[in-house]
Amino acid sequence: MSREEKTANIWGAGVCLGLGALVLAGSRALHDFDAVLLGYALATLTATFGLTRRYLMWIQRPPTALFWRRGWQSLFRRGLLGRNLLAAGRRIVGDLALNGFIFRRGARRGLAHLLIMWGCLLAAAITFPLVFGWIHFETPSGALDHYTVVVFGFPTFPLPVDSIPAFLVFHGLVWSAFLVLAGISLAFQRRVLDHGAAATQRFSEDLLPLILLFAISVTGLMLSASYTWMKGQAYEFLAILHALTVIGTLLWLPYGKFFHLFQRPAQVAAALYREVATMEGEACCRRCSEPYAPGTQVRDLADVEQRLGYRYELPEGHYQEVCPRCRRLLFGLAQARLWSRATLVDPMPHLDGGENP
Repeated sequence: MSREEKTANIWGAGVCLGLGALVLAGSRALHDFDAVLLGYALATLTATFGLTRRYLMWIQRPPTALFWRRGWQSLFRRGLLGRNLLAAGRRIVGDLALNGFIFRRGARRGLAHLLIMWGCLLAAAITFPLVFGWIHFETPSGALDHYTVVVFGFPTFPLPVDSIPAFLVFHGLVWSAFLVLAGISLAFQRRVLDHGAAATQRFSEDLLPLILLFAISVTGLMLSASYTWMKGQAYEFLAILHALTVIGTLLWLPYGKFFHLFQRPAQVAAALYREVATMEGEACCRRCSEPYAPGTQVRDLADVEQRLGYRYELPEGHYQEVCPRCRRLLFGLAQARLWSRATLVDPMPHLDGGENP
């Protein structure tokens, strides 16, 4: 077992144990824990271990580790902390909360992601505290028309049963299911009608996540319909079916496409790193002398390539110090030299000691 795997396993076990301790504390030593939800809780703990382990494996890769380190260094750069906090806040709201970077690829695509994301977040915010016993509802003695919301064992505020807030709260998972289903319909429409998307899609990466979310949402709505309008008919079967879909999705969460939800916040650090690196100065191409990228980023990229075993050094400098346009030109000249088997003018004579053309 490698050092990276040991570190990831230790972190995974630690976070899993920490969450387990929070469950014990928040449910008052399982006093407020609903044993019916044990399967959900165990699946969540298993998913927590898998997510943490995979995230630590990912964060220890040389490119990701560099972005992680540079992101924090950029955030706390002397004299730029206030500016960086504002920039990070704009990124969090615009790119993460509102999915602005996806809307730039297409309005329908952005709306689909936005609906699915917020539907899932709403469902998670309701489901996990209930599953862990952190929140439950009690009926005060002598007040059967009210519920008391109990948070971590402490009574908070009364909630009239027939009030609009109670209706919204008790049907929160219904609203989240509607959001997810609306987003899924838009996503499936794109997968069917957009021939470019259909040509590159893969079942495990593009269709299976939508199918799992669809199954969870539909079985959840069927549960609600059963106890609301059908007097509990088929409720036990639907409860088991819904549990299977949710537990299966939780166990698949660390290893499927949904893992990108936990990687996405790193986008803020990467963007902040590029902005601060640009402020520090641009790198100029060794061939055409034109600026093309932040100097710090170019040097870091060369360093990461060396750590990964890729050797792109030139007689004077590194291949990353050549701009993309000149790389394409050099590639074309190299191909022409091979095809013609003739001696061409060296495209970078000043790097190997030759004479300028």
